Amino acid sequence: MNEPAVPTVVDALQPWPDTVRWRPVSSKLITVELIGLAIWQAVLLIGLGVGWLVGRQWGWLAGLGAVLLLGLWRAAVAVRAVRAWGYAERDNDLMVRHGLLVRRLTIVPYARMQFVDVTAGPIERAFGLATVQLHTAAAASDARVPGLPPDEAARLRDRLTALGEDRAEGL
Repeated sequence: MNEPAVPTVVDALQPWPDTVRWRPVSSKLITVELIGLAIWQAVLLIGLGVGWLVGRQWGWLAGLGAVLLLGLWRAAVAVRAVRAWGYAERDNDLMVRHGLLVRRLTIVPYARMQFVDVTAGPIERAFGLATVQLHTAAAASDARVPGLPPDEAARLRDRLTALGEDRAEGL
């Protein structure tokens, strides 16, 4: 007696397939994110501190405490969020994953790419990082890969551009 074949179960709630080789972003991105957070924290704390010095009301101190607690929580989340970023180059598309609470998997077919940007803000440049941004006709499907060393960003840009041109010729 033959056993019935057990179908392969695909979990739609697990959007990060284990069948691809995920490449992580640089851990230097954690420092970049924390510096950005610290700048915003400083601006808010200075504003609340000035408010307290002028008004001397307990609400300003409560605001200071809330901003500090929120900053600590956001710093912990930022570390985990950077570790969740990853990308995988496949034969016909690029997969980009990110997110903690809401996981997001973006798959961009090479044939659908219109152009690829490489950007680096001042803090990113100071840490030797860049961001690769893919643009398609549909604005909602744009994907980005932050926290790449410049040589990897240039390699990925050149590869995606070449593959995009090759795949678009067949359309």
